[in-house]
Amino acid sequence: MALAALARKIFGSPSDRVVKRFAGKVHEINALEPELEKLSDEDLRLRTQAFREQLEKGAKLEDLIVPAFATVREASKRTLGMRHFDVQLIGGMVLNDRAIAEMRTGEGKTLVATLAVYLNALTGRGVHVVTVNDYLARRDAAWMGEIYSFLGMTTGIIVHGLNDAERKAAYACDITYGTNNEFGFDYLRDNMKYSRAQMVQRGHAYAIVDEVDSILIDEARTPLIISGPTEDRSELYQKIDALMPIVEEGDFEVDEKHRAATFTDQGIEKLEERLTTDGLLKSGSLYDVENVALVHHLNSALRAHKLFSKDKDYIVRNDEVVIIDEFTGRMMPGRRYSEGLHQALEAKEQVKIQPENQTLASITFQNYFRLYDKLAGMTGTALTEAEEFADIYRLEVVTVPTNVPVQRLDEDDAIYRTASEKFEAIADLIKECRDRGQPVLVGTTSIEKSEMLAALLRQKNVGDLQVLNARYHEQEAFIVADAGVSGAITIATNMAGRGTDIQLGGNLDMRIARECEGLEGEAREAMIAEIKAQIALDKEKALAAGGLMVIGTERHESRRIDNQLRGRSGRQGDPGHSKFFLSLQDDLMRIFPVESMDTMLSRLGLEEGESITHPWVTKAIERAQGKVEARNFDIRKNILKYDDVMNDQRKAIFEQRLEFMDAEDVSETTTDMRHDVVQSIVAKAIPPRSYPETWDAEQLEAAARTFLNVTVPAKDWFEEEGIDPETVEERLRKVADDYMAEKEARTLKAMEEAGQTNPTIMRQVEKQVLLQSIDSLWREHLATLDHLSKVIGWRGVAQRDPLNEYKQEAYELFQGLLTSLRELVTTQLSHIELQFRAPPPPPTPDLSKLREVHIDPQTGENEPETEAAGATLAARPAAGATAAGAVGAAALKPIDPKLLVGVSRNAPCPCGSGKKFKHCHGAF
Repeated sequence: MALAALARKIFGSPSDRVVKRFAGKVHEINALEPELEKLSDEDLRLRTQAFREQLEKGAKLEDLIVPAFATVREASKRTLGMRHFDVQLIGGMVLNDRAIAEMRTGEGKTLVATLAVYLNALTGRGVHVVTVNDYLARRDAAWMGEIYSFLGMTTGIIVHGLNDAERKAAYACDITYGTNNEFGFDYLRDNMKYSRAQMVQRGHAYAIVDEVDSILIDEARTPLIISGPTEDRSELYQKIDALMPIVEEGDFEVDEKHRAATFTDQGIEKLEERLTTDGLLKSGSLYDVENVALVHHLNSALRAHKLFSKDKDYIVRNDEVVIIDEFTGRMMPGRRYSEGLHQALEAKEQVKIQPENQTLASITFQNYFRLYDKLAGMTGTALTEAEEFADIYRLEVVTVPTNVPVQRLDEDDAIYRTASEKFEAIADLIKECRDRGQPVLVGTTSIEKSEMLAALLRQKNVGDLQVLNARYHEQEAFIVADAGVSGAITIATNMAGRGTDIQLGGNLDMRIARECEGLEGEAREAMIAEIKAQIALDKEKALAAGGLMVIGTERHESRRIDNQLRGRSGRQGDPGHSKFFLSLQDDLMRIFPVESMDTMLSRLGLEEGESITHPWVTKAIERAQGKVEARNFDIRKNILKYDDVMNDQRKAIFEQRLEFMDAEDVSETTTDMRHDVVQSIVAKAIPPRSYPETWDAEQLEAAARTFLNVTVPAKDWFEEEGIDPETVEERLRKVADDYMAEKEARTLKAMEEAGQTNPTIMRQVEKQVLLQSIDSLWREHLATLDHLSKVIGWRGVAQRDPLNEYKQEAYELFQGLLTSLRELVTTQLSHIELQFRAPPPPPTPDLSKLREVHIDPQTGENEPETEAAGATLAARPAAGATAAGAVGAAALKPIDPKLLVGVSRNAPCPCGSGKKFKHCHGAF
């Protein structure tokens, strides 16, 4: 360690060397600034087209870094009033260099992204900016979109609730902001469509992932799954849940490390007896084959009751169980636990039980983001996970220096014997901070603990405080924005990727949005000036009190999450403090005990009611966290190895689907499939190197009827002298081909008789059958692989590598899928009979339900006369009615017909009635 530290001191860290390499370009960009300042807005905008022309002529993106970055900086100054710092220019180069820019909170990562986004959008292939939630996607697209729009680029947003047309339009933009879930689900949905025109994404060229550690590591623990409902088993879940009160200590074992719970023999005996009484266990033991589904439900119920806690792992909201992300503390609506666990939780909480789902398509975030030709990310904390980023995504982590040196003081951890002692000490420190006007941000690990601490503080009359957790998700941005106000107390569950800057004195933009709503003109300007003065005064108070105090109520399994909480303080060189409080009852200390901690605490003399604060303790805990991180990485890596096997098959299936969708004629493919099926039929009836007397004519005839829908005289063929398998195969192939040709001719004739003509109808049918068959078999294949992955681990007992066994069996299953595909497509096409009938006469429209609407081209609004009257076509005159008859002869003034020539329909009528011409003498 000492040698490594010495080497870093002499040669610099890898990040230092990268920063040094980019420093020369920063000087070149700065040198261009005076020249660009002289350009008009239009001239600056024209540079975008000039850059694109250079790329078309063969220039590389790297050649345009200096002029493009300088252009973006100048555009930002003119639109947002924000000038990129030199370190932000370096951050932009890191993002363009397929790497992760680690930049501290408050260093302006959102603005940094505009540099690399603009540069890569010049290629015209689209750039995706990935955020952790819809709020940030909308905010960043609107905020940074001003720069892109100024420079002649388009910006789209992908959020929950958009239809396919809106999504397609957003993806067609130069830059598209959206959440990781939406991008991934759109990819899966696209690969379930039946034509290119229905697909919304246009490829995966370049993506920048904001809060990259949260998305590519924390979120990547579970795959994205599109699923459909299966049969309703809610009654069974309720009956199983009713058994849980009889399950006592000794009936089950819990492994908190692996989040697993299992019944003991004692528990199984008790349950078998009760299940038999209730009529749920029909016969035999609980672990007989016919009772597998029952075991599945019992295990799900046990996990729901013994491992998952309300207000920590999930909350109940609007009669639904909503998962809480353990890293961010955010709700994840729409996400559900698999394998019946979510249904078990719904039964436990007595809310409506949604049916279980069947997987239709799935992909892990790891494999989705590896689809991009070029990937980059940014976050405040990535260095502790550098190995995983390099190993899984081939992304290097580069630490970008801060614009102003960090002045935050990180104190050593304080460790107590019990949780109650720890929270009392935390409450005392918060009260001290409040008394001197220092803002406090407290990080907790669950809703339960955040509300417990809030209740303790209220008992002590500490004052007003804000609690931010999944219950108050909608107010998140405003609560965080006020966390830097002098004397403010904010209690939050895990602060990972909150996305809103905590500024001492308060966030100006947020306060303007909240307090100036509805104000205009001088009143608005006066209010803004007053807010600015209040913030400046409050900031002085907060600075004098020592800046933002960050308090961690316990250590997380990952150092990265702790660092994210710490990083909220000390923004842009502001002073600040951070301190973590621990107890021996904390989950980390209890589930992952720190080696020799007891000995260490004894030496340091930890007494009841007192704490130990020592660098030894802090370092020991960080070492323990490092071990947990390594273990979690191994788990994720192992899961990915299994998913990589499926991913290879997924790519093959999706690429094949695209080929079929793009092809106008797939008849050659379906013919090849039919011929393969013929070959398989003959091979089964006539085994290799077998004697003619052993050939099975009945099997061949039955298979021909089943798969090809033809009747063949196999017995007669086999009795012919000198007949061989090749001849039999050739005859069967000809019979099948002739039958399909005759069927196509019959279909076209039926169409003509029905008065329809579509010579390509069979080609369309073949394509639809092919795509639907692929989708049906792929869904079954996914379910099979999922089940296989759950049991393959037992092969290790037999000294066989489970991963190799999985690869081999998955390959064999995929070969079986291809065989089944050939048979299914051939069978369906041979049995399908298309029927054609003359189309029925068009129905007479119900005129009372139709409404005339005309958009005035001058105003863009519905014309008042039409809109107010709600005029319907029922009120329109019959065809052939005169203008006078249409409006009412008595209402029209006599007028010289010559005056009506050339009058615009929206102009006043020349008769002087005051009506528009089209509503008077110009009415049809």
